[in-house]
Amino acid sequence: MKSQASFFEAAKVALDSLRGSKLRSFLTLLGIILSTTTLISVMSVIHGMDTVVATSASTMGTEGFRVLRFAFIANWDPKKFLEYQRKNPQLSLEEYDFLKSRVTLVKEMSPSSQRSVKVTFEGDLVDGVALISFNSTGATLSNTEIETGRMFTQTEDDRHVEVVVLGADLKNRFFPNVDPIGKTVQIDGRPFQVIGVAKSKGSVFGQSQDNFVSIPIQTHVKIYGARSGLQYNFSALSKDRMTEAEDEIRVLLRASRHLRPDQDDTFMIISSDTLIAAWNSLTGAIAAAAVGIVSVFMVVGGVVIMNIMLAVVSERTREIGVRKSVGARRQDILNQFLVESSTLAGIGGLIGVTISWLIALIVRNTTLVPMETPLNGVIIGVALSVVVGLFFGIYPARRASRLDPIVALRSEN
Repeated sequence: MKSQASFFEAAKVALDSLRGSKLRSFLTLLGIILSTTTLISVMSVIHGMDTVVATSASTMGTEGFRVLRFAFIANWDPKKFLEYQRKNPQLSLEEYDFLKSRVTLVKEMSPSSQRSVKVTFEGDLVDGVALISFNSTGATLSNTEIETGRMFTQTEDDRHVEVVVLGADLKNRFFPNVDPIGKTVQIDGRPFQVIGVAKSKGSVFGQSQDNFVSIPIQTHVKIYGARSGLQYNFSALSKDRMTEAEDEIRVLLRASRHLRPDQDDTFMIISSDTLIAAWNSLTGAIAAAAVGIVSVFMVVGGVVIMNIMLAVVSERTREIGVRKSVGARRQDILNQFLVESSTLAGIGGLIGVTISWLIALIVRNTTLVPMETPLNGVIIGVALSVVVGLFFGIYPARRASRLDPIVALRSEN
């Protein structure tokens, strides 16, 4: 109990000392603040993107995979962008029909395309709406459920009928208190009859997933052309057979494109597992770089703390002598300076946490970058700051605790 009481007494003396020299304490904190802010900001971006990637992966489901012209994942080399642009042809509806007539290991499949459009109703215009096009089975593959009305049929797709399913945001904007079924909206100036409204999907980090319209894929191709960025979506017969299904699609598409065995694929296949694995690989590299940057800041901050604490020991030499002469033990003096250095660093960590949280809040609400401060990031940031304060405070604290009380009392400081 006595040691506990002396520890709290040391903590009180340390906090009083910090309050008595606020400017010096703040300047000492800068290195710790920068390191903690950097660490938690990077963790916030990774945590936010983890959620986005998980959401994107979940839309494919455990049995789903996609074929794309090329993508920024799955061992994609950005240095070869122009090469991929040259050698990877656009996916086409003809190739999709070739696959559909021969594939045996998928239960559902659909071509799809996405682009940004303007949607208008009675003079009210909404720009930047996502136009998501697919066939009659594509709704299931994209997790699009109908709230009211219906999804378009295969016949409507084959006949290029101009019908549309509205996302919840568009329904609430144009038809807040009216049944939209049968009404006509304009997409990039062309009239489309509303036949359904999709269930709300909610938002991810403030970005709505309901700001979209869906039309038949062949209607899309008729309006925007065959070179409008198609992709193929598939659902395997089962999770266990997804690898076989991917291999089957790969073989069929290579055959369709007459690729020789020694030639690379001119397309890319991704699944939810591929997406998550590629993202984890990327975040691992980002985290490693962040650790390097944070380590430099932490060492600089720790060295500053040690220098300041050495100066504090020199300033308080006489005070230390007085405390020892009235019964303070070496451990009491050691505790005082260790608590002071760790408290100083811990406060720097808390300030860094606050700044990074504000950065995440501003970025999330003003840009498309998803940032969310994770609880474990806060704990790691503050704990790491305290550990740095303790580590770099050991030498000054030991030096203070070993001062001879008689020599210390003679000091003029």
